[in-house]
Amino acid sequence: MINKIALSVADALVGIQDGATVMIGGFGTAGIPNELIDGLIEYGAKDLTVVNNNAGNGEMGLAALLKAGRVRKIICSFPRQADSQVFDGLYRSGKLELELVPQGNLAERIRAAGAGIGAFFSPTGYGTELARQADGTPRETREINGKQYVLEMPIHADLALIKAEAGDRWGNLIYRKAARNFGPVMAMAARKTVATVHDVLELGEMDPEHIVTPGIFVHQIVKIDRVATQAGGFKKAA
Repeated sequence: MINKIALSVADALVGIQDGATVMIGGFGTAGIPNELIDGLIEYGAKDLTVVNNNAGNGEMGLAALLKAGRVRKIICSFPRQADSQVFDGLYRSGKLELELVPQGNLAERIRAAGAGIGAFFSPTGYGTELARQADGTPRETREINGKQYVLEMPIHADLALIKAEAGDRWGNLIYRKAARNFGPVMAMAARKTVATVHDVLELGEMDPEHIVTPGIFVHQIVKIDRVATQAGGFKKAA
């Protein structure tokens, strides 16, 4: 019987190696799998390459992972905002490597990995520093129909950590509004995907037309209880 529901976050994260590439879903503070990030910190894996749209907010979630010194490199499109002091301090001190990727290119590079696309050409970044390799050498460019493009490579991951709204024991997932963001493409691009859900539904309860991430892309699900806050949001139950 297929049952992808893990008993705990710790059980779901077993097997992560030092030096792994980890995709973490979320856009700003929407859809961040904070419980999985906390579990990753406790697990102790280090020298990680993290792929995320941002580089952490305040000192929680991804910022806490950076502060713990577990991340060697971050690949993202929007590393700095008003409360990105953890990233800012690490980057300026040379303790964190940054690969800056335009947001559309980031999403497409992740999607390309999941779709089995070897590489693709994008006009975004042509003629800028983003059209160079990390060592400063130019990346491959091509003129297509009179327009210049830069070759972009897919981003594969060892692990994807995402947040969904509900799932079943087969791993099928549905999301809540903007919390969907990068989760679906990251689930496809990683060798192992772990998702948190607030509700575990019986097989057949989810309308097949509403399933966004099919269970074939999900390896473990962890149920995270929630209680309503006075502000109308949700927090992890004690």
